[in-house]
Amino acid sequence: MAGHFLISVPDHFPFVIWKCRRKFGAAQNVLDNAANRNREAEVLEMSEITKRLSRRKFAQLLGAGAAYTVAQRGVSWRTPLRAADTRRHFTSTPAGVVRLSANENPYGPSPMALKAMTEAFNISCRYPDEHADALIEALAKLNGVERNQILVGNGSGEILKLCAAAFTGSLEPGNNRPVALLPRSRGGALPSFIPGRGKMIVADPTFEAILNHARVNQAEVLKIPLTGSFSHDLSKMLAAANQGLIYICNPNNPTASITPKKELRDFLDKVPRDTMVLVDEAYHHYADSPDYESVIPLVKSHPNLIVARTFSKIYGMAGLRCGYCVAQPEAMQRLRPHQTWDSVNIMAITAAIASLGDADQVTNGQRLNRETKKFVTEELSALSYASIPSQANFIMVNVKREARPIIGALAQRGVQIGRPFPALPNHLRVTIGKRPEMETFLSAFRQVVA
Repeated sequence: MAGHFLISVPDHFPFVIWKCRRKFGAAQNVLDNAANRNREAEVLEMSEITKRLSRRKFAQLLGAGAAYTVAQRGVSWRTPLRAADTRRHFTSTPAGVVRLSANENPYGPSPMALKAMTEAFNISCRYPDEHADALIEALAKLNGVERNQILVGNGSGEILKLCAAAFTGSLEPGNNRPVALLPRSRGGALPSFIPGRGKMIVADPTFEAILNHARVNQAEVLKIPLTGSFSHDLSKMLAAANQGLIYICNPNNPTASITPKKELRDFLDKVPRDTMVLVDEAYHHYADSPDYESVIPLVKSHPNLIVARTFSKIYGMAGLRCGYCVAQPEAMQRLRPHQTWDSVNIMAITAAIASLGDADQVTNGQRLNRETKKFVTEELSALSYASIPSQANFIMVNVKREARPIIGALAQRGVQIGRPFPALPNHLRVTIGKRPEMETFLSAFRQVVA
C-alpha cells in the first residue's frame, strides 16, 4: 500500500511497541502542557487524538503516524510541507489577533539562543546528557549552589508536577512511604528531615496547574484567600500546615502582586520541617519592588524549601519548555524518581545556556516591560480603571463589573486576554505585549466599556 511500510511483526515487534509508546507519550505530553496553560480546547483535542491512536493498527502507526497531527489540520501527509504551509497550519494565533492571554514574552528569545538552536540542529540525533550537564553547571554557578542542588525540567511546569507527585496525596493510612523506602545517602543514612505526603495548601487565586496535579494524587487542596493587599496570607497557611506541600507563587499569577520579603522569611523559619514549601519565582525578573527578594539564598538553611524558575518569561522560551528548581540534595532525591529521563530536549537546553550568557536579554526585557506597562496602566487610570500594583509582565485590572462579558467582547474584536478568575470576578488579566499591541487592546477596551 502506498504510504505504508510492510514490516515482519516477529522481527520488529519490540520496535512496534516502542513506536506505540512514543505516540502515546507525545499525546500525553501535549495534554500536560495544555493543562498547565488552562487551554481546555487543546486538552479535548488531544484526548480525541489519543482515542484515535488507540484504534490504529501497528503498521499505520509506523507508516503514517508521524504525519497524524498534520493530517488533523487538513494537510495531506503525502504532500511535503512548504514554509508557508507550516506557518498557515501551525501558527498558534490567527493573523490580526492580538494575544495577551498567556503572560508570554512578545519579544522572543535572545539572538544568542536562536543561534545556539540553529547550531544544535546538527546534533539533534544525540541525547542531550552532556548539554544538560553544562546547563546544570551554569545554573549552579548563577545561583551560588552545588550541582546536586539543581534539577532541570520540561518547563517549570514539570517541576511543579514533580513536587505534587512527591509530596501530595491522601492522608489515609499507608499512603506515606515507610522509612525503609525513603532515599538514603551513600553511607546509608536517612535524610535529616522526612517530609510526608499530604494536602496541598495554596493561595486563592494563584497559578492552578499544580492544583490539578495534586488532585490526581487524591490530595486535599486547601485554598486560602489572598490578603487585602493581594499577598499570600502566610499566617493562615502556617496554621494549616500538616506535612504535604505549601505552594507560594511570588510574584503571584494572576494578580502580579508580591508577598513581602520579611514576611516570607519569617514564614519559612516557622514552617514545620515535615512540610515542604515550593516557591514559584517564574516572574521574579520583572519584580523591582524593594520589598521583593528571591528566596534561593534561603535554600541553604531550609531543607524543606524548593524554588522553581523558568526560561519561559524574561528569556522568551515558552514554546521550548525549560525550567529548573533549586533545593537541598535530600529534597532532590524525592523529586528525581518521578521525572522522565531526558525530559528536556537539546534545542531548549542549548537555548537556555546561551540565554544565560546574554545579559541584554534580561535588561532590555525588563525595560520594555516596565515602559509599556506604565503606558497601559496610566491610560487605564485615565479611564478610571485601577490595576493591582504589578510586579510581573501582566496586569490585573478592576473593571468594576463582571469581567467575563468584557473578555468575550474583546475576543470578538481580535484581542485575547486571560480567562476569568472566580476569586476576582471583576478583574481582567492582561499580558503586557508590545506597544502597538497594547494600543490595540486599549482601543478595543474603550469600545467595550463605553
